[in-house]
Amino acid sequence: MQDSLILRASARYVLWACLALSVFVLLRGHNEPGGGFIGGLIGALGFVFHAIALGPAATRRVLRLDPLAWAGIGLLLAAASGLPALLVHAEPLLTHQWLEGLPIGTAIPFDIGVYLVVVGFALAFVLPFVGDEAT
Repeated sequence: MQDSLILRASARYVLWACLALSVFVLLRGHNEPGGGFIGGLIGALGFVFHAIALGPAATRRVLRLDPLAWAGIGLLLAAASGLPALLVHAEPLLTHQWLEGLPIGTAIPFDIGVYLVVVGFALAFVLPFVGDEAT
């Protein structure tokens, strides 16, 4: 790959712009189109751009954890969001529950879990193919 000053200089800004947009899409997705899956794809796109510009090692440092660890955390969070319905209200697993009078419920942790699963698996798949780093 040819080294590009513009690509390297813009990588951090593109990463943070993609992350900001992905969080907006994630939070917007409860009532309108969007959600954890599309938000996760947008977030992963920012990390992939960062890896192409600065290398997979720099992107792994930004992530701080292995991408599969992020996917595992997301899977645990998404699964745990279904437990209140099962354990407290004796309803089917993953039936969303809401705090009375508040717009807060188990849908948000579920979407965040899906977001982390998508980002983790997308990066675990793509990072080995980017750059010269052998994992």
